[in-house]
Amino acid sequence: MTAAILTSARLRPRDVLRVGGAGLRARPLRVFLSALGIAIGIAAMLGVVGISASSQEDLNRQLEALGTNLLTVSPGQTLFGEGSHLPAEAEGMIERIAPVTSVTATGTTPAKVYRNDHIPAAQSGSISVTAARLDLPHDVGAQVVSGIWLNAATQRYPATVLGAKAADRLGVVRAGPDQRVWLGGQWFTVVGVLGPAPLAPELDTAALIGWPVAEERLDFDGYPTTIYARAEEASVVAVRDVLGPTANPEKPNEVEVSRPSDALAAKQATDATLNALLLGLGGVALLVGGVGVANTMVISVLERRAEIGLRRSLGATRGQIRLQFLAESLLLSAIGGVGGVVLGIGVTAAYASFQGWPAIVPVWAMLGGVLATLVIGGIAGFYPAVRAARMSPTEALATP
Repeated sequence: MTAAILTSARLRPRDVLRVGGAGLRARPLRVFLSALGIAIGIAAMLGVVGISASSQEDLNRQLEALGTNLLTVSPGQTLFGEGSHLPAEAEGMIERIAPVTSVTATGTTPAKVYRNDHIPAAQSGSISVTAARLDLPHDVGAQVVSGIWLNAATQRYPATVLGAKAADRLGVVRAGPDQRVWLGGQWFTVVGVLGPAPLAPELDTAALIGWPVAEERLDFDGYPTTIYARAEEASVVAVRDVLGPTANPEKPNEVEVSRPSDALAAKQATDATLNALLLGLGGVALLVGGVGVANTMVISVLERRAEIGLRRSLGATRGQIRLQFLAESLLLSAIGGVGGVVLGIGVTAAYASFQGWPAIVPVWAMLGGVLATLVIGGIAGFYPAVRAARMSPTEALATP
């Protein structure tokens, strides 16, 4: 059957695959190790692309849920570098801006919070004690994961809601009447615990209390430290331009205005730099895999000189011999490429599941991975294929 194929005028594609596959089946362990090198390179590259795409999709879903129309206003510095503060009327003035749909605020107090009254004063855990308006969670997109938020009653009494990191540092797992913290030299009951607040990360490390109790018991001066304003999507840029002069008409240069969603997008852009580095490492791994394929094919040519001579004696042309070994190289690379794509998808899905992200693997990345392996395989198998084709029948058959 083989002789009939080789003495025909040309090899059909099916015959080329059959002959190339037979060469690979004869050395399964070597083929596996060579294909593994290709697979690792493709899996690394596909994993980086997939994880990056999954992270981006998660960010897009977060922004879609939280909104990109939140603006924050905070005090800057005076011309002499001293700390400034926002006027007490800043919230009311910002509310008068027509496209602004909601306004809320927080104010930092001088108090400290501890798990109990035996903790040394220096060990505050970098947790701030912050006065908060009642509509804060709704406006910044924060959620209470345990207990309740402050209300008209609790805002006047020693009750606190802890941010996600603050609760962890204080060792508070859940809110309840039996959970108390030593705040400002007195006991405060933990009535609630917030989940992470992506648009207001400063709340994660804060113990939030009512505005009235902060003024009455903790020497809070009543000035807002941060004002959060929601604006109509189409008017966000216009509102941002007038927030400073509106919040502090006398000293607009001492007001800082920011858009939290921009910070999240900037973080994503920073991650892209690391992704580029990891893609480069994946490319190096793929190159190493290509060298492994080339090494396998060169050794295969040396080991099978007698077979090459026999095929040439039976009528196989140089082109057919060259095509046979090139097909082996491409098949070997394709096996590694497909295996790498499957492995890359698995790595992406596992990591995305661990992070709670949607698993996204772009189709172009999968197709590009397989195409890259075929290119690598073609390059790696070209020289061994040419070398095999150049052997004369007598030289090949004379080789022991």
